[in-house]
Amino acid sequence: MTIKITFLGTADQIPSAKRNHTAILLTRNEENILIDCGEGTQRQFRKANLNPCKLTRLLITHWHGDHILGIPGLLQTLASSGYNKTLFVYGPKGTKKFFAELLKVFGFKKEIKINVDEVSGKFFETKDFYLEAKSMSHGIPTNAYSFVKKGQIRIDKNKLKKTKLPFGPLLKNLKEGKDVKHDGKKFKWRDLTYREGDKKISIVLDTLNNKNILSFVKNSDLLICESSFGEELKEKAKEHLHLTSRQAGEIAKRSNSRKLILTHISQRYEKNPEKILNEAKKVFRDSHLAKDLDVVEVK
Repeated sequence: MTIKITFLGTADQIPSAKRNHTAILLTRNEENILIDCGEGTQRQFRKANLNPCKLTRLLITHWHGDHILGIPGLLQTLASSGYNKTLFVYGPKGTKKFFAELLKVFGFKKEIKINVDEVSGKFFETKDFYLEAKSMSHGIPTNAYSFVKKGQIRIDKNKLKKTKLPFGPLLKNLKEGKDVKHDGKKFKWRDLTYREGDKKISIVLDTLNNKNILSFVKNSDLLICESSFGEELKEKAKEHLHLTSRQAGEIAKRSNSRKLILTHISQRYEKNPEKILNEAKKVFRDSHLAKDLDVVEVK
């Protein structure tokens, strides 16, 4: 199964006619993980023909309005649509307090189950994947996130043919890392299997360039990174605690990432978005610019 990324919103602080406020949906099997929820996100779900009631988790990078003001409306929609899961919400320090105040300000009646945690490091894990958070530099508590699909043990079909092992429980045992016996012979799982690599997706939104980024996103198969400013405004980017597109490209290159997608795009580049894309490409060739409702798959 692939990991699907849907860019529900790709604007920065101010939305444009073509770009909604930031929201990214990551889908893997039954997991639907929303990273940030800017104003208008629930309408973007409808445009993308996606059902918000399938949401399982919400990851908040930080508590600036363009990343969280869609939460009250989304919760109201879930409550009015028979949402019957527990929505797990994760964020940086202060998230429990801010989330409670958000519900209070908007008069939200808690008709759905919500569990809120403040996270750092590896904070959720299943047999299939795990989630990690790392603190960034943006003036207030801010997290970057990684989704890592664990590499699975796979059977080498060519080697299996030579053994004449039957399909069934024996193969299941091999996949679980267990040696098996058949017709008086012992077969070691290490001789008949291989381990595919992990698949890592890292999401770095609003932040100043800092020492935590490279080690956190190292070897990402897909790096999604904010690109609020072009290189001509690098001093302004530093002043506002943001990254330039060139810095995003440098991070992708130095971290040995395979693919870079730029998001959190300023309206100043509305007429010429290729400008910031080309700046990243000069440093890291496999750079791309996200548009609202783009879908990217990682196999």
